[in-house]
Order: sequence, then C-alpha cells, then structure tokens
Amino acid sequence: MPIAKPAYQGVLDLVLTGVLVSALVAITGCASSPPPPVTADVAVSNAAVNGAASAGGGEFAPAEMRAAREKLAQANAAMAAHDYQAASDYATQAQADAKLVQTKVSSTKAQQAAAALQDDIRVLREELNRANNNK
Repeated sequence: MPIAKPAYQGVLDLVLTGVLVSALVAITGCASSPPPPVTADVAVSNAAVNGAASAGGGEFAPAEMRAAREKLAQANAAMAAHDYQAASDYATQAQADAKLVQTKVSSTKAQQAAAALQDDIRVLREELNRANNNK
C-alpha cells in the first residue's frame, strides 16, 4: 500500500519548482543581457579612429594617430573585462585623439594647398614680369 502524501506537499513542490525556475531565469537573464550603451561609444570611437587613419592621420599626425589607436585598444580591452566605466573613458579619449588627428590633417593639407597657390602666384608674376619686360 502506498504511503499517502500530506496535503501541503503539492503546494510545497509547486513553490520549490517556482523558486528554482525563477533562479534559473534570473541567472540566464544576467548572462544573456545585452552589453551596456558604452558599446555604442566604442563603436563611434572605432569609426572616428578609422576615419582619421583613412584621412591621412598616419602620414600627417603619426603620434596622435598612435595615441588614438592605443586608447581604442584599451577601450576594447576594458569592454572585454566588463569594466564599462573605463571603456567609456578610453572611448571618449580615443574620439578626442581622432578629432585632433582630423584637425591636424586638415590643417596640414590646407597649408600645403596655400603653399602651392603661393608658388603658382609667384610663377605667374614672374611670367607677367618677363612679358612686360619684353615689350
């Protein structure tokens, strides 16, 4: 003859099952939660550093370009370590360095263009002077 279970045993089983399921959901939820918004900061920094590099940062501002890449690498390492505050800080610094690179590249290219224009103007003046002297 089977032993009869107490009346409250079914309720106890349900409560225990509920607690286990809740714990499982909580653990799974934490493991699969999306990364914090700092990933967007790192992505923007990555785009800024790549843009600075393709604009000629390595040629016109190599030290600043190196600093931007290093800070971006530090931001990625901090993300991997789940140190989101440090990742955000490094990402912001990498963006600032990339903007500095862009500014230096633009400035250097503008100076080169101005120098080329000055050279063209000098050549034109010399030709004008020669033409006026030959009359």
